Amino acid sequence: MAGTEASTSSLNDTVLTLQRLANLLRIHSIESTQEADSGHPTSCSSMAEIITVLFFNIMRYDVKEPRHPASDRFVLSKGHCAPILYAAWAEAGAFPTSELKNLRKIDSDLEGHPTPRLNFIDVATGSLGQGIGFAAGMAYAGKHLDKSDYRVYCVLGDGECAEGSVWEAFSFASFYKLDNLCAIIDINRLGQSDPTQLQHDTDTYRKRVDAFGWFPIIINGQDVGQLLGAFNQAQEMKDRPTCILAKTLKGSGLKGIENELNWHGKPLGDKGKDIVESLKKLVNGDIKHPQIAKITAKVTNIKKDSPIKLSSPPNYDGKKEIATRLAHGTALEKLGKSCQNIVALDGDTKNSTYSLKFHDSFPDRFVECYIAEQNMVAVAIGIATRDRYICFVHTFAAFLTRAFDQIRMGAISFTKVKFVGSHAGISIGEDGPSQMALEDFAMFRSVPQCVCFYPSDAVSAERATELAANYEGMVYIRTSRPNTPILYKNDELFHIGKAKIVIESSQDVCTIVGAGVTLHEAVKASEKLKQIGKAVRVIDLFSVKPIDHETLLSSVKATNNKLIVVEDHYPEGGLGEAVMSALCDEVGVKIVHLAVREVARSGKSAELLSKYGIDCDHIVQAVLKLV
Repeated sequence: MAGTEASTSSLNDTVLTLQRLANLLRIHSIESTQEADSGHPTSCSSMAEIITVLFFNIMRYDVKEPRHPASDRFVLSKGHCAPILYAAWAEAGAFPTSELKNLRKIDSDLEGHPTPRLNFIDVATGSLGQGIGFAAGMAYAGKHLDKSDYRVYCVLGDGECAEGSVWEAFSFASFYKLDNLCAIIDINRLGQSDPTQLQHDTDTYRKRVDAFGWFPIIINGQDVGQLLGAFNQAQEMKDRPTCILAKTLKGSGLKGIENELNWHGKPLGDKGKDIVESLKKLVNGDIKHPQIAKITAKVTNIKKDSPIKLSSPPNYDGKKEIATRLAHGTALEKLGKSCQNIVALDGDTKNSTYSLKFHDSFPDRFVECYIAEQNMVAVAIGIATRDRYICFVHTFAAFLTRAFDQIRMGAISFTKVKFVGSHAGISIGEDGPSQMALEDFAMFRSVPQCVCFYPSDAVSAERATELAANYEGMVYIRTSRPNTPILYKNDELFHIGKAKIVIESSQDVCTIVGAGVTLHEAVKASEKLKQIGKAVRVIDLFSVKPIDHETLLSSVKATNNKLIVVEDHYPEGGLGEAVMSALCDEVGVKIVHLAVREVARSGKSAELLSKYGIDCDHIVQAVLKLV
């Protein structure tokens, strides 16, 4: 009996300490947003107890090594609540609490929404609906790749649950039985401009979560005791992820503001000082911080060989035409043999992108994401955190465009994920315009620090894949559907930022730049032009970003300042604009740009190349007109 009383007393002390800490985090959130004169203190306040219980009772982590590979992970999907996340880390000892006053200042990494500039942040959030996908990737890595028992926690806002990407992630997590994943939905009822769709209808949330295969737990999210019980229950769940449906109030604990509309995304102004004083009374002096739970999970060390090499070099005799998508699949399989931390993902297109070759050789390192490209990208970013795995994401290039928001958030997260888009351009043929990526380079070229490759034959496709694996950042590789001739010897070397001169002579009258399918059309055109006494220089751009300014400039100067760019892409944002940007400071250069200038239609590949003016004959006509 005495033991039970002692246990109850200890629990009561824990609850009281955590509640006081929650109010302290509220104070930090208010004061930092007051200092910044911007931010979201009311949204922070609704989740104060949630984050306090997680950081000071449940999660196992090391403040001195926030990215320890065996620590529990935390993702704040409602990234606008960064102030209270920063406050939790500061109170845990990651940095002095005095620095919280630097929130949103230009010389501080405590930005308005969290980014991995801070060593305790794994992924950038703030574009709502994405955090749970990142968390699902982390949880997948933990259970199926690391085979460890670290856990992943993700706090979502109720408003972002209107995003379809949230439910893509829920579907993925239940299918792969991610019982190491716990989502917490902060159901505070109020959005930015209106109440949320379901407001406090927790039973509908419960039905939806249950229907997606998760274990739902409904609690009062401001009750520390209920939170402790819910998290402990989640830790016992097997083969199902858990979703804690925490009913809260926006602005909880903020007198005169709690549960009131029109306080989203603004500091408390004149009310702030009085509210802070009332909260300080609840904190009641100094708090003896609970000891942070120690890391107990184990992970194996991953040996990182540098550089990562193909297990065997390209081996093509030049007699057979090979599609670059197939060559990429061959290269990926070779990388899988030489490097144990290569992971491939696909969205139910593996027999077309040829990631199937990796799947068949390394099924334990292949993630089938099905037709949910937004979630596939988010999962890859999650798996790739903490630099344990190199992820290659595959689908038709056209379908990556629907995941552009996840891709740009990946860039803000400094992700190193590699994207491979196949079936690009009108050259895919009869499938029609919905399948033809004609804007993919415009998209990826706009992503900071993203390297873009466009291999034109099997040898360059293998080498592009190898280069991508070694690049410390995001990469996009565009692969083609049609089979194409081999252009290069098997020992040809390729480099980021370097083009290849495929054909040249001292009598060249102009330079033709192509890549992929159009490079082969340019080669054919050069042969026809040679027959009528016109020599041309042909450049394989290969590295669309960064671009080879030096080779382009020297070639243009050697060919009478005349240049033709031909591409299987819309005019905006593709090879032509990349080349013109590189040469924009040069006076007197005359450029002809051949590109697809309207929405295409179904037809055979050769017919389409001709119809839209990017085939051999149109290149010949353009050269004759130019010179």
